[in-house]
Amino acid sequence: MTEDIRPRRDPRDAPAYTFKEAAHYLGTPRATLRAWCLGYSYVHEGKRKTLRPVIDIADRKQRMMSFFDLVEAHVLDALRRRHEVSLQKVRKALDYLSRSSARPSRHPLAVQSFATDGLDLFLDEYGRLIDLSREGQLGMKQILMTYLKRVERDELGDAVRLYPFTRKRDLDEPRAVVIDPQVSFGRPVLIGTGIPTAVIADRLKAGDTIDELARDYGRTTGEIEEAIRCELKVA
Repeated sequence: MTEDIRPRRDPRDAPAYTFKEAAHYLGTPRATLRAWCLGYSYVHEGKRKTLRPVIDIADRKQRMMSFFDLVEAHVLDALRRRHEVSLQKVRKALDYLSRSSARPSRHPLAVQSFATDGLDLFLDEYGRLIDLSREGQLGMKQILMTYLKRVERDELGDAVRLYPFTRKRDLDEPRAVVIDPQVSFGRPVLIGTGIPTAVIADRLKAGDTIDELARDYGRTTGEIEEAIRCELKVA
């Protein structure tokens, strides 16, 4: 039997999430996500103009995002927390980052170099484009770092796991839910179990109590509550 030596596609780069799923996991408006991933057209002074997408998604034809795309959208969401994101200026800042980076990447927001020297390069250029003060840039950096700390990376610095926010994007928000492309087809799972949060939420809706779920899965009630928040977005 001949060994298959064809290179296998990295599951982190494979189409896995619809815009609806990604928007739900990230708590980002679907229309905003579509604009980031597909760009958009508008009419200015009688002329139609097109803004390029910010995220180079895995399958634009089928409108499917990969795990890397999901991480990039997670980071971009930090910019939305502070002010309206200008796609054109984010794109220009990323183009500048790509030209200046020692390690160019199709997913510049999902690699370790962005979390280190790339973050300052990006903010300097983006701040210049939108006339953001140095104080404003420092405030935005703090927000971005809060998001970046919820991304786990491999030895090369590439994202391997994402711990999505389940509450209000607080700095000390618990990491009870993880998205790992190697586990449960990249669906959010209760950390340490591999059990999809959707399964836990379905059991709750079917009548199981939080205490019963905690006993069954050997987790704390707080962790079960976070898994339910991920799916049902309850207060």
